[in-house]
Amino acid sequence: MTHAMLKGSNVPLEATTVRAVLRWSPGQGVPDVDASALLLGLDGRVRSDEDFVFYNQPRHPSGKVWRLGKKRVAEGLTDTIQTDLAGVESGVGRILLVASADGVTFDRVQALRILLYDAQNPDGEALAHFDVKPETGQETALICGELYRRGESWKFRALGEGYSNGLKGLATDFGISVDESEAAEEREAPNTPEPPAQTPGSASPDAVTQAQAQAGPAPEVSRPLPPEQPPSGVPTQPAYGYPPQQPPATAPAQPAYGYPHPTSPPAHGYPAPAPATAAAQAAQDRYGFPPPATGAPDPDFRLPPQGPQFIGR
Repeated sequence: MTHAMLKGSNVPLEATTVRAVLRWSPGQGVPDVDASALLLGLDGRVRSDEDFVFYNQPRHPSGKVWRLGKKRVAEGLTDTIQTDLAGVESGVGRILLVASADGVTFDRVQALRILLYDAQNPDGEALAHFDVKPETGQETALICGELYRRGESWKFRALGEGYSNGLKGLATDFGISVDESEAAEEREAPNTPEPPAQTPGSASPDAVTQAQAQAGPAPEVSRPLPPEQPPSGVPTQPAYGYPPQQPPATAPAQPAYGYPHPTSPPAHGYPAPAPATAAAQAAQDRYGFPPPATGAPDPDFRLPPQGPQFIGR
């Protein structure tokens, strides 16, 4: 028969080896949950850091308490701690069964439950179960229950006690040594945010100078040479195989087609025309027509002889 337990209640255990199964329902936004165990001495504190069994130290040196790991079952996800009660050292009076979420509060974990099974019959009915409910919702670590000695036997008590400073805070309360430098870094990290990076345009000249002094001289970077400039005073060289070019002279205006040439310098390579006489000028005035007769007809002019076909007509 399974015992449905309430907070603070306890139940005797007849099994010599028990499995404490932590189970929860996965979903969007639900954090991953880890199971761990602390072996406490008769004074209520750990004897050394080796008495802490968790994901980074999954097995106690005695070999009597170990972490089996996570599994997916029909009801959700599980993480399991198994304990050989008959072989636990006599110096251990209590074993805390702990659930932790990495920096996420347990108000986001749905249907968190711890179940105890007889390890000799792990598929059988659970010996007991306890639905763990956080008190404030801001807890990041919970003591779900504890296995404790009562004479020569063992019992299980349902607890549900929470810690808002996570697994590290819980472990510290029971004597686990935490690296103070790591703890100091974690405490200072939220209070010393990294300053925003400054763009070159927004950085002050003093800040830039100081940063350059700290960084040391910048390494030389090879750059491409500038294009060569011609030396001053050297005349422009002509194209290969051609005579030097002379600045063009102002070309004379060409006369319209069919009109006399103006009295201007002749074109290069031609003889200069003779000065035009009045008769020649008059002849040029009638372009395309014979010049008119300017004198008396020649008295000795005769027509050429006519052929016989024209005689007598």
